[in-house]
Amino acid sequence: MIRADELTKHFKVHRRKPGFAAALASVFRRRHELVKAVENVSFRIERGERVGFLGPNGAGKTTTLKLLAGLLHPTSGAVTVDGYVPSKRRPELLRSITLVMGQKSQLIWDLPPSETYAMNRAIFDVPKAEFDATLAELTELLELGKLVDKPTRQLSLGERMKCELAAALLHRPKTLFLDEPTIGLDVAMQLAIRDFVRRYNQRHEATVLLTSHYMDDVVALCPRILVIDEGKLVHDGDLRQLVKTMDPDKRVSFTLTSEVGADELERLGAVIGREGTRVTLRVVEREIPAVVGRLLGPLHVADLAIEDPPLEEILRAMFGKAREQRAASEAAEAGGAT
Repeated sequence: MIRADELTKHFKVHRRKPGFAAALASVFRRRHELVKAVENVSFRIERGERVGFLGPNGAGKTTTLKLLAGLLHPTSGAVTVDGYVPSKRRPELLRSITLVMGQKSQLIWDLPPSETYAMNRAIFDVPKAEFDATLAELTELLELGKLVDKPTRQLSLGERMKCELAAALLHRPKTLFLDEPTIGLDVAMQLAIRDFVRRYNQRHEATVLLTSHYMDDVVALCPRILVIDEGKLVHDGDLRQLVKTMDPDKRVSFTLTSEVGADELERLGAVIGREGTRVTLRVVEREIPAVVGRLLGPLHVADLAIEDPPLEEILRAMFGKAREQRAASEAAEAGGAT
């Protein structure tokens, strides 16, 4: 469904120092800097997959999504979505994709969402019967109720985001590019959006490429993840396999019901967190049965939980390792040049 080969996007950015003199000088001579937003990125995504697209701010995630949606032309490389080149903006492709950006709105501010829906029906030339059936389905899945008849400016952020999703899906796209769809939403609304995306994917076998800084979104929705850092793809694969590769140890959390010495805890595993009677240990996976037996037996702990390390920790370690490797490579190249 989605194919990128050596996808690259560079921007020329104007740079100048602050102050009137610098502003005046830039009128006659502008200095530019080449920014490599995306550099030689390649991947394949099959129809019906839900894939997370992760990276720090400025890594190139949104730029990549805009290249896939046809909003930007690549500097080099090739990309196709459902067999079409996005930058050519073919109507057949535009009717089969959608791009939802959590920080952008397509709803008309002073009018109810229903007016935007009617406008989108006309733009995508959706037959009335199909439009009514799709809107009824989306209203049920998103629990919109009477929200579609309230002016957009009167909706809360969560309500507006649900209406944004409905507007983006009225033409029943086969490919969803979701850029921070749950940004700023409370926990309950995040859960509702995740559940909706999952059900839409299952009902229509839609392909989903999701970026989010909320790791819970990615863990809940995406078995596979792409990780990008400084414009370069640093991981493409199974989410759980990434966790096991980067940090195979488990996190064992529990609440003490009696006094336990620090030495006793350290014999069980590395203590990585302690707040009052709540303790978190880092334990090698093969030692989990023995440690759990000890905790539930002689130590009589309560609220025992065994989890993988947080995805945030894994990504932080991955980015740090990738940057160290790049720094070492640049230093070696500089040494060779001298």
